[in-house]
Amino acid sequence: MGRIEGGGPLLREALERGEFALTAEVTPPRGGDPSRTLAAAAALRGLVHAINVTDGSRAVMRMSSLAVCRLLLDAGIEPVWQVTGRDRNRIALQADLLGAQALGIRNVLCLTGDPVKAGDQPEARPVHELESVRLLQLVQSFNQGIDPVKGELPDGGTSLFAGAAADPQTGSWSGLVSRVKRKQQAGARFLQTQMVMDPEALRRFVEEVSGPLGLPVLAGVFLLKSAKNALFINRVVPGASIPQAIIDRLAGASDPAAEGIAIAAEQVAAYRDIAQGVHLMAVKAEERIPAILQLAGIQPRPVPPLPAAVG
Repeated sequence: MGRIEGGGPLLREALERGEFALTAEVTPPRGGDPSRTLAAAAALRGLVHAINVTDGSRAVMRMSSLAVCRLLLDAGIEPVWQVTGRDRNRIALQADLLGAQALGIRNVLCLTGDPVKAGDQPEARPVHELESVRLLQLVQSFNQGIDPVKGELPDGGTSLFAGAAADPQTGSWSGLVSRVKRKQQAGARFLQTQMVMDPEALRRFVEEVSGPLGLPVLAGVFLLKSAKNALFINRVVPGASIPQAIIDRLAGASDPAAEGIAIAAEQVAAYRDIAQGVHLMAVKAEERIPAILQLAGIQPRPVPPLPAAVG
């Protein structure tokens, strides 16, 4: 694989070297105090290469993902800024992408966004002027120094490292193949998948779709807390399909939380031989991610010292 242009050093360089890359996910607070989110991310420093910050996931109000990404950088943690086209028109997206460049945020996961009707403010008006492919195209044009109106950016191109999402277990294989090709052509340099419960579906996706396109894949691993939690995820999360066998395993466990950790660790270990990394999602239970990685045999990495306090 050739050098990948742009991006924060840890994640990009791990993908360049063909290392098993790790990302995890945190959710911004529903309020103005980011301390819990930052603490959850800090506990993962040295365990993962970068931390994703969700952008209005499930169409629910949260603090700005861009702001949280900058706070993570201040804490010495590399972020992946998730940005959706659901809530912003192209002018707002252009402004935020240029702002990310100025703030030192390099990893950008370009998403369409969950439907507004799935959230807790269904009367809100979605925008969707740019969905994920056109958002990737915008990032690519900025990296090439292109101003969408005046021809050239006055200070040269940006260095944003763009990623995209994919669902290896989607019901439409031809649609998946077509969309991933379009995302790669639009400038995607890596893929993070939705939760994957079927290793063979992941293997087929890597061998037949992402591999030929040269796109490294981080397979989505979702921490399940109980059978009730799994049923809830199947009901409310678009595209989720947790097998009945896993639900039954959680239901029959004397300690469902520990069983969920064991299931996630088994998936991390299995996907290590298939994909180039994993993306860990443990909503409101990020403190369990270290146990997942330890059980999966993933060793912590040396990390640089934290940035010095100012003032």
